[in-house]
Amino acid sequence: MLPAAPPLPEPAITPSLPPPGGEPFWVWAATIGGLIVIFAVDLWAGRRAREVTMAAAARGVAIYVGLAVFFAAGLVVFGGQHAATSFIAGYVTEYSLSVDNLFVFLLIMTTFAVPKAYQHRVLLVGILIALVMRGGFIVAGAAVLSRFSWVFYLFGAFLVITAYRVCRGEDDDAEYRENLLVRSVRRVLPVTDSYREGRLTVVEHGKRWVTPMLMVMIAIGLTDLLFALDSIPAIFGLTKDAYIVFTANAFALLGLRQLYFLLDGLLARLVYLKWGLGLILLFIGIKLVLEALHTNTLPFVNGGRPVPVPLIGIEVSLGVIVGVLAVTTVASLLRTRLRERAAV
Repeated sequence: MLPAAPPLPEPAITPSLPPPGGEPFWVWAATIGGLIVIFAVDLWAGRRAREVTMAAAARGVAIYVGLAVFFAAGLVVFGGQHAATSFIAGYVTEYSLSVDNLFVFLLIMTTFAVPKAYQHRVLLVGILIALVMRGGFIVAGAAVLSRFSWVFYLFGAFLVITAYRVCRGEDDDAEYRENLLVRSVRRVLPVTDSYREGRLTVVEHGKRWVTPMLMVMIAIGLTDLLFALDSIPAIFGLTKDAYIVFTANAFALLGLRQLYFLLDGLLARLVYLKWGLGLILLFIGIKLVLEALHTNTLPFVNGGRPVPVPLIGIEVSLGVIVGVLAVTTVASLLRTRLRERAAV
């Protein structure tokens, strides 16, 4: 009688998320240097107070989206298709989630009564502040996730709860209210009662004052950081590579300023946008939970051993994100058109 053949080993489940990229220092330095140059050119181009037209805003959006596509092409050549796909998925997710930020930015501009001629400069500096703070958040998040995989459970649960709140419309605000940090800055720094031709600080009666221009920049930067509490866990659900997470955030924020000036009539037409964003957050939240189960180390879950659950690849994630945004956009435009016809 022949001996029984040894059992075949179970096929290992390959994680869909690569380990942190570990890009060399010169790559980070070159990337940050390039972003600084882009910000400097943009700031120099907008040095004169002027109102941004719809045509100029559309050209700006096209330019920044083109820069993101060019960067993704570079990733294909130097980092491989997986890195480029992860960047595109993260960029599309961040850009789509940032649409809600625009409404709050509009409320901030209205509350502070920012003249239209200065709004482009306010947004640029405010977004620069937000990017610097997001960078610190991303580095800290990557360090924590590389050591404690169970944090994915928390991120996943947080995104699922956020998805429910977004669909319910619980994050919609009728008016802007200054957060604690902005109120603290106002208590420490004396603020003038009106703008001083676009200047950030002035000396009056022998005393240094800050103008509302600086306050609104701080408000936009800090408000965007609060939004990052939702979006950055979402992009970490797509990739653990801190470099990809940072660059996706950077390019999304770069194009956000131009998109702001296309806001008029945009949100009113995208009636199903919140449902699409909620579905994307729910999908990424589930993806994070699956990843946490796959690398489980919690002793009260499966005895501290990994759970052999299927993982969702980055290509599938990109397809779901783009598909949801396309369906919700088309459905929103059709619904708006039907309403307009019915009104006529």
